[in-house]
Amino acid sequence: MTIRAGILGTGSALPSRVLTNADLEQMVDTNDEWIVTRTGIKERRIAAPDEATSDFAVPASERAMAMAGVRAEEIDLILVATVTPDTMFPSTACVVQDRIGATHAAAFDLSAACSGYLYGLSVASAFVATGQYRYVLVIAADVLSRIVDYTDRSTAVLFGDGAGAAVVGPVEGDRGLLAFDLGADGSGGKFLHMPAGGSRMPASYASIDAHMHYLKMEGQETFKFAVKAMASSTEKVLERAGLSREEIDVLVPHQANIRIIEAARKRFGLDEDKVVLTIHKYGNSSASSIAIALDEAIRSGRAEPGHVVVLVGFGAGLTWGAAAVRL
Repeated sequence: MTIRAGILGTGSALPSRVLTNADLEQMVDTNDEWIVTRTGIKERRIAAPDEATSDFAVPASERAMAMAGVRAEEIDLILVATVTPDTMFPSTACVVQDRIGATHAAAFDLSAACSGYLYGLSVASAFVATGQYRYVLVIAADVLSRIVDYTDRSTAVLFGDGAGAAVVGPVEGDRGLLAFDLGADGSGGKFLHMPAGGSRMPASYASIDAHMHYLKMEGQETFKFAVKAMASSTEKVLERAGLSREEIDVLVPHQANIRIIEAARKRFGLDEDKVVLTIHKYGNSSASSIAIALDEAIRSGRAEPGHVVVLVGFGAGLTWGAAAVRL
């Protein structure tokens, strides 16, 4: 008998430092009007120099466990979706496991960039559905400010830091994670990547001088891919879940660009009040953007028990994904 997996609790954590568009005007050739009209971003959160990815993953996890009523020692598996781990190894998931006291949990990191939270929820759902694990902690966390080139006006304005988490476990009735759609197109990896730091281009004086340890993005290509992927993945996940567009109570999209989000909303004929937006205050915080937005929607009462929520995003890889869940 297959067990239905659902989201039992959510949590999020953000740096205290706010980087506004006015601050960026002092750092790079840009201005508030240009940023807002093209991206919808007004400010973003930036980690302090002594803060790493796990420093946000831990409190986000603790808040998710508190909401779920699940103790750390009951967690069976910890997944951390990140492209900015504390270290290449050990995994950030192992760091979190130790810091929260999840003494019985297996742990590993997952790399799917901004789609990471959706990939993580899918993996967690499968583990719970098969009965291998009861409670899985899914964390999406990134400190993208560490790999943003603040001399590049095209990317410096976009990204922020933060973490979101969810406890996935068994649920009853019609609740739960109803369907997933995941995909990848590795041929587009060149459109959004960080060239150096891996085995292909290990760190050297030359790679550092050439700014190869910062993320690089071809904006137009990424935009075209994103609009197509968001719409297609949402349509597929609704079909797999046996749902219509009209049954969506809340849409939580990846917070990358207000124009991409608006294009998706209009394509599905959704009212503005059904779409959760955090991009204006947090920017693009990679995998954590959906996780943070979902947590805020639940805690504010915007997403309520029984609501059908669709999560959808895209990221480097290129990757994309969507999930339909009944809270």
